[in-house]
Amino acid sequence: MGTGKLKRTLSEEINESLVDSDFNLKGWVMHYRDHGGLIFIDLRDYAGIIQIVFDENISAESFNTAKKIKNEYVISVEGKVKIRPEGTENENLKTGKIEIEVKKIEILNECEVLPFQIEEESDINELIRLKYRYLDLRRKKMKDNLIFRSKFNFLIREFLNKNGFFDIETPFLTKSTPEGSRDFLVPSRLNNGNFYALPQSPQLFKQILMVSGFEKYYQIVRCFRDEDLRADRQPEFTQLDMEMSFIEQKDIMSLSEEMFALIFDKLLNIKLNLPIKIMDYDDAMESYGSDKPDIRFEMRLKTVSDIFGGSSLNVFRDCLSKNGVIKAICFKNGSNLLSRKDIDELVTVIKDFGGKGLAWTKVGKAEQRPKPAPFTNSSLLTVSAQGCKLEGGIAKFITEEEEKILIDRLEAENGDIIFYQADEKKVADTVLGRLRLYLAKKYNLIPESKFEFLWVVNFPLFEYSEEEKKIVAIHHPFTAPNEEDIKLLDTNPLMAKSQSYDLVLNGEEIGGGSIRIHKTELQEKIFEILSIKPEDARLKFGFLLDALSFGAPPHGGIAFGVDRVLMLVKNVDSIRDVIAFPKTQKAQCPLSDAPSHVRSEQLRELGIKLIEKDKLI
Repeated sequence: MGTGKLKRTLSEEINESLVDSDFNLKGWVMHYRDHGGLIFIDLRDYAGIIQIVFDENISAESFNTAKKIKNEYVISVEGKVKIRPEGTENENLKTGKIEIEVKKIEILNECEVLPFQIEEESDINELIRLKYRYLDLRRKKMKDNLIFRSKFNFLIREFLNKNGFFDIETPFLTKSTPEGSRDFLVPSRLNNGNFYALPQSPQLFKQILMVSGFEKYYQIVRCFRDEDLRADRQPEFTQLDMEMSFIEQKDIMSLSEEMFALIFDKLLNIKLNLPIKIMDYDDAMESYGSDKPDIRFEMRLKTVSDIFGGSSLNVFRDCLSKNGVIKAICFKNGSNLLSRKDIDELVTVIKDFGGKGLAWTKVGKAEQRPKPAPFTNSSLLTVSAQGCKLEGGIAKFITEEEEKILIDRLEAENGDIIFYQADEKKVADTVLGRLRLYLAKKYNLIPESKFEFLWVVNFPLFEYSEEEKKIVAIHHPFTAPNEEDIKLLDTNPLMAKSQSYDLVLNGEEIGGGSIRIHKTELQEKIFEILSIKPEDARLKFGFLLDALSFGAPPHGGIAFGVDRVLMLVKNVDSIRDVIAFPKTQKAQCPLSDAPSHVRSEQLRELGIKLIEKDKLI
């Protein structure tokens, strides 16, 4: 049945002021309710949901057609806007006070039996969701996530265009530069035996654009890394890439803050407090055991090595004799939250974090006792321990003097638990930092509705890799050292700090960047420290090195993980819920069945012969 010449209207465009007006709506049947002489349908389009009503006394033909309808049929209807009868309003819908009294209906398409019901509360296996992604994307949550993503990207482009940036694409088929993660390789038919690589980032090309004189570049770009996956990783992901010439670190940070302030204001109605807090890398590791600290809650790490200089506990004494450290955290109210069994189970958790074991003491209420003799080491004297004592765990190895200073330093109170790690500093920091997060998540110490941004700066330029037995770059080999640390490159490069900066949101790194090296001599020095031979540097990065020799300006930039930002802002557990067509944790697409076998003719054209994995030498 035809629907006349009325122009289609979206559900969100109809309201109470349009009562008795005629409209044409098209969409999917979301809910179907047959009440005898009345049939009610919730009609869904991309803009929202509106109730439509079929009354056999108004249009018997339309009513009879409506009886054939099932969920997810695609229909077109014409009818008048009516106010819903008192008491039948739906406060959860924007259109909840009105309904459409249908005069005409056309079934545009039918729907097979659904593999799952398209309901927000449905508990659907993720593999099934991804296989039938076109159905999954009809769910309100998924639809809202992708519409939010579209608005997010629009605001980025609008902001950067207004600030003089140029949106410039860089190649997807490029040269393999095996620095960082594993490349995805693409064989070349026209250049048999040679391969392109899909870019892990546009790093080299955006620096080339700075040498080209564009000064302000950005791109919302797809990047590719062939790495093991987890909830916040995908083999192909989206990055907001920015690069600027004649710029300083503070300028890049300020611009980024303004951009996020605009996004949060426009999309979330949240006013960010600017400027964003800045934390030195060393302070982050010292107090949080992480270079991406979650500062929404306390429980900071404290160094207590000085307190236990004369400890009778072998583990502490041996650690300090090997130049290790003793760190501790105070878990507030831990005695009421953790049983002895829970504490014992934490030992297994700690080993998963890389620790050898876990020492602990509870904090109880002290009994009245005579005032102790003055402590001889006045440098360790602090305020009163406020009537608390340590008990359980390693308490019997802790002297009265050590106990008093320890309780005061950790600001421990009756009912708390103190956990200890004795190891080399990097291990102790990392293990306690991960334990801090584990306890906070398990016992709901983190306010989920809170957004806390943080800049972490002054990262080391290098670190020593035990696995590779050489010095490696913390970020990438094009990161510039701090000016005052350039002199350390010849004497103690591991002490040099870099002009780099990471933006952290709620304990997750969402972006990072640096001021780049723009002089050939310094770049060659960095390659030398990284054990990259001149011929290898020329092979891998030759076109960048050439460009730097032709008047490269000082420049720097930053890149943000769009998918990860959206995951945090939308408060979803998986990055896959903010991507239209993601891969599984095995890098597979259940919808398209990729990756898949290709014809032998295609492989022959490329000069490729497949060898079974177990036959590789």
